[in-house]
Amino acid sequence: MELKYEFYIDAQPEDVWNTLVSPEGTRKTFFGSVIRSTFKAGDALEYVGPGNDGDETVHVYGTLLAYEPHQTLSFIEHPGPSYFPNHAELESRVTFTLETVGQCTKLTLVNDQWSANHPSYSNAQSHWWMILSNIKTFTETGRTLDFGW
Repeated sequence: MELKYEFYIDAQPEDVWNTLVSPEGTRKTFFGSVIRSTFKAGDALEYVGPGNDGDETVHVYGTLLAYEPHQTLSFIEHPGPSYFPNHAELESRVTFTLETVGQCTKLTLVNDQWSANHPSYSNAQSHWWMILSNIKTFTETGRTLDFGW
């Protein structure tokens, strides 16, 4: 199973990268979460923010596979402990790739290597569209989309 999305963003790769990894960018585009990581391959990575367990809810955690500024962010992810009792058994790989195309940036997201019967697969299909649309809008305008939540 593979989810793949391509977006073209009217910004330089550095600006898109900042939205993907900076606390300001991730808070605005990943539902209030920030990334906690050393950003060294093999080290832990967590998206932490408001949720079921309060302001420090771990929404996603895993292992960083690649961190090449302005080019690639890849990690193995597990849903946070408050989502599923068997969260450690559930995983997929997430890879963001940035590429300059003319005067804009092509953002490609591939979410693959899903463990069998992963209950988050169907939610991911719709949520990635929302997150990626928000990344595009925020990077281009400094505003986020209002999803009515």
